[in-house]
Amino acid sequence: MSNYLLLLFIFVNFFFGIHPASAHKVKTTADVGATLHIEPNDTPRAGEVTRAWFALTRKGGKVIPLAQCDCQLLIYAEPHASGEPPLLEPTLKSISAERYKGIPGADITFPRPGSYQLLLQGKPTAGSKFKPFELKYRVTVAVGTAQTKSAPQAVKNVNQNVTQEQTQGVPIWAIAALGFFGMGMLLFVVQRVNKD
Repeated sequence: MSNYLLLLFIFVNFFFGIHPASAHKVKTTADVGATLHIEPNDTPRAGEVTRAWFALTRKGGKVIPLAQCDCQLLIYAEPHASGEPPLLEPTLKSISAERYKGIPGADITFPRPGSYQLLLQGKPTAGSKFKPFELKYRVTVAVGTAQTKSAPQAVKNVNQNVTQEQTQGVPIWAIAALGFFGMGMLLFVVQRVNKD
């Protein structure tokens, strides 16, 4: 009976998206991980100053402060072509947020609503030991409600010669087929475990 309840929970979770809330975006490489948080509430708005910070850690959980990382943040409007210059290059500064002290952070003003890619690159400074890394985060920027009077950021018009392709989402039948396939695989595994 408990196996069927577990399957029912997984089925409902899969189709209705019931899962723990997670506002932070985590990316990892071989020996470095970073959690991205964007204030306020991971919902940046176009034309408004947004603070983004990266909780950098080594494998094992030890924090990497900005003083130990030669880090750079590059921001691209999506979609972007390979080799295209970044739209924004905000300066990283050492900040303290939540339980982290001295981690990389930046104040960003996204010029317009839409999808952006944040690329955090880093290599160790003298005396630090971790491999150089690149971490990519996709961020969706909402329509802003207020214009701020902060220091202007240099925004490059990199999309003037880019033609956008019409893209469509995944059809509902494909999502349903994937769900039924997943349920079938799960039932198969449960039956195998019960027979053993």
